[in-house]
Amino acid sequence: QLQASGGGLVQPGESLRLSCAASGSIFDIRAMGWYRQAPGKQRELVAAISRSGPANYANSAKGRFTISRDGAKNTALLQMSSLKPEDTAVYSCNAEVREYPWSSTWSSYWGQGTQVTVSS
Repeated sequence: QLQASGGGLVQPGESLRLSCAASGSIFDIRAMGWYRQAPGKQRELVAAISRSGPANYANSAKGRFTISRDGAKNTALLQMSSLKPEDTAVYSCNAEVREYPWSSTWSSYWGQGTQVTVSS
């Protein structure tokens, strides 16, 4: 339901753009976000954007990462700049989805992770 792409190996200071595309039974998406998990660490929120509100960023991402969303295409992009070795992690996207117009239930969808490695 969520397809993530765009990870890879980059050097410190370089940029990467991650893409997350939602498909399938989707009537509405309330919010989309990117999380990451480094080896030996807990998963943490990197950035999230709601349908009508401002984007939220982890302190470590502020000023370097930008999340955007294309509502018509049900996609979310994470533009990462000035990458640091500590940004190395598996990045996963998440979406809060309502599948049908008659349903009041919101489901949390997760995409497969994409590896981001920042190393010289």
